[in-house]
Amino acid sequence: MAQATIQTADEALEEMYIAIREKEGRTYTDKQVAHLPFIDADHKHCREWNMRQRSSSRLMNYLQDMRKPLNIIEVGCGNGWLAAKLADMPNVKVTGLDTNRVEIEQARRVFKRSNLQFIHKGFNRDVFDGKQKFDVIIFAASLQYFPSVRTAISDAFALLNPGGKVHIIDTPFYQKHEAERSALRCRKYYDDMGFASMADHYFHHSISKFNVFKHKILFNPGSFWNRLIKKDSFYWIMLKP
Repeated sequence: MAQATIQTADEALEEMYIAIREKEGRTYTDKQVAHLPFIDADHKHCREWNMRQRSSSRLMNYLQDMRKPLNIIEVGCGNGWLAAKLADMPNVKVTGLDTNRVEIEQARRVFKRSNLQFIHKGFNRDVFDGKQKFDVIIFAASLQYFPSVRTAISDAFALLNPGGKVHIIDTPFYQKHEAERSALRCRKYYDDMGFASMADHYFHHSISKFNVFKHKILFNPGSFWNRLIKKDSFYWIMLKP
């Protein structure tokens, strides 16, 4: 008789996450992933990918203007499309890190670069046992899965080389009075989908949580011009120790 496999909490969360992504239409074929952030104009998430195309271009232009070799890590890289784009820049080494085995395996399958690696692992200051430091740490559409902004950023600072910086893009942040209402809407959304417990793993951080850090907002969706054109919804925040 075959022995039953005991599913860990991490594996159960990963399975639920993938099921939600499938239901939302956010899983992609290898061919689609290879072309991200560009996607067919009739795709249901085309507008979102247009925003991510613009935000990734802004980030890459900024990094290339630094004109020096960079060791970069993307935390929560998912299927690896952004890490792969970053690896196309000259004089860089890029690591994509994610806890989701399915997406990491897809990233490894689709993107093969000599200066690019994908690691299936959670993120904290001890993830590399003190053997690696980075010039740039990127959280792209991933900080909302960390319960504490202070802990995640402090852990990132511990992994930076001198002069290194943390960049956060494609992530929703809220004014204090908005965060609680958004959390309630999120809980109802996942409950209606049949995955109520996912709300316990999605966090609604207020923009004020960055006030304890030395930071700069490089793109503010709430500025007069950006509210006028209504194209992009996410902040771009740069932090340094």
